[in-house]
Amino acid sequence: MKQGIALSVLSSGLFAALYYYSTVLHPLTGSEIFAWRVILALPVLAILISRERSWSEIGLANRRLRSEWPLFLASAALIGVQLWLFMWAPLHQRALDVSLGYFLLPLSMVVVGRFFYDERLSRVQWLAVGVAVVGVAHEFIRAGSFSWATALVMCGYPPYFMLRRAMRLRSLAGLWFDMLLLAPIALAIVLFQSPGLMAQFTGRPSLLALVPLLGVISSAALIGYLSASRLLPLSLFGILGYVEPVLLFWVAFLFLGENMTASAWWTYLPIWLAVLLMAGEGLWLWNKEVRRRTGSASARGAGRR
Repeated sequence: MKQGIALSVLSSGLFAALYYYSTVLHPLTGSEIFAWRVILALPVLAILISRERSWSEIGLANRRLRSEWPLFLASAALIGVQLWLFMWAPLHQRALDVSLGYFLLPLSMVVVGRFFYDERLSRVQWLAVGVAVVGVAHEFIRAGSFSWATALVMCGYPPYFMLRRAMRLRSLAGLWFDMLLLAPIALAIVLFQSPGLMAQFTGRPSLLALVPLLGVISSAALIGYLSASRLLPLSLFGILGYVEPVLLFWVAFLFLGENMTASAWWTYLPIWLAVLLMAGEGLWLWNKEVRRRTGSASARGAGRR
């Protein structure tokens, strides 16, 4: 349990570090950094699949690809947009907008669960959604619009998760085909960028070390995330998922120099309160389940005695 918690928090920290890391890769653009991230992810995923002995599963999915290729392409396109935005936003003063999207994502997933899968919402979840709506409404009143980057994260991830659920692919297999299908686009970006690949690396030789380090950070974050998902109960894993948007916000605010006006805080505060309500309920339910299991185990032990 402790190892799983440590891995989850570590992966969130590494994703936040990756958020900042794009700013030190000048002159690479956000699209070029995205391309390198995709290319460098493939060998790491291959190692993980070999370690898990899951190539047979990849083979089965590959046979499905022939008849279900539109679904596979849609999955790759949906996650590709998110990976691109994650690397592009810190370079274009959109890091806070993207972090807000990650705060709103769990709430949008709750709404999707209610209306698409007929999942029941608790009173706390309804309250959290209502409080978040207050923050969103304030942003519309304050700015007259809602950031497209925030909306893309909040509304772009749910279709991806719904599609992956419908396809019934395990995490590693799904990621492998997502990255494999994105690879031609990534290679085209790297090979036809301007200035050219050789010009960029000769103009700034430190990129020879910085680009592979991008792969190390991204891969370590991915490995930690997948490992934590296997070691932790789903409820606790979901609660710890709130750590990442908090870190993304502070990276954008403290290290990327993105400032907020005083009125903008009234957008964030209700949304943070909503996230705290959901995280608090999740923690309470998880703790209740742990106590129940502990009590059941103690009762069985007493019965054997």
